[in-house]
Amino acid sequence: VVTKSTVPVGTGREVAAILRRVCPSGDFDVASNPEFLREGSAIEDFMRPDRVVIGADGDRAREVMRQLYRPLYLSETPMLFTDIETAELIKYAANAFLATKITFINEIADLCERVGADVQDVASGIGLDGRIGRKFLHAGPGFGGSCFPKDCKALVRTAREAAADLAIVETVVQVNEARKTRMADKIIAACGGTVASKTIAVLGLTFKPNTDDMRDSPSLAILPRLAAAGAAIRAFDPAGIDEARNLMPDLVYCDDAYEAAEGADALVLLTEWNEFRALDLARIERLLAEPLVIDLRNVYRPAEMAAAGLSYVSIGRPPRLSPALASQ
Repeated sequence: VVTKSTVPVGTGREVAAILRRVCPSGDFDVASNPEFLREGSAIEDFMRPDRVVIGADGDRAREVMRQLYRPLYLSETPMLFTDIETAELIKYAANAFLATKITFINEIADLCERVGADVQDVASGIGLDGRIGRKFLHAGPGFGGSCFPKDCKALVRTAREAAADLAIVETVVQVNEARKTRMADKIIAACGGTVASKTIAVLGLTFKPNTDDMRDSPSLAILPRLAAAGAAIRAFDPAGIDEARNLMPDLVYCDDAYEAAEGADALVLLTEWNEFRALDLARIERLLAEPLVIDLRNVYRPAEMAAAGLSYVSIGRPPRLSPALASQ
């Protein structure tokens, strides 16, 4: 019996205990084989994994799992055999570490804005250190989705039940939730301190590109706050509109980015879909009532936006504002 889902530490032992109670004479093994698949690239991740983790106590279970993964083993995919509890904890620890890395660079981005530094250059500079690495050093509005928020909270609860505090992970959860709210405040500030009676165009609603998943998406925290402050919101997402409409029915949903931008007082880039990386900036500038772009994913270069006649506010980088906006 193999568990691939992310489950609390101790689940494998409990499954084994249940099976023994129900079928005392049964001949079985229990193993943990957590998956490390990203939404939007699950097949690629399964076929070419960074590693395969297998938690099992007996040699028979380990050999069965080794043969099951033999095609990957032949391609020299690292295989790590551990006990069941260790395998279960590896998955939680991995996701909590990545969430911590995201939260760290987000806080560094806040500092960059205060001191006039560029968070992307900071991320590149520290990412070149082999001990740190470049991945997950992209500042933004906070992490979401079905894994990181849930797994961090589950790990914190497991630690509390085991009387082992995880202060860092607890702080990551708190800081990430607060960040989403502050992103709404950042948008309001960029719009001159108020969005009352203003129209805000929003590009991207899902928590990441290449999925329709809205779970814990930053948009669910940011957009209702803007609406409560008096903004009318026109939104577009390549895949998430149907689910977003169920969760935020009061928004106006558009068929493409340019329809969303038409007549808006600001455009907010909230999810870094590839199609938003190559917008016709001259067309965007003509469509907007006020040429203001607030890029919460740092998709564009400030100089590029300024050349297109757009005022530009991003994450952890100095803003490029028109004289009119700069004076507000």
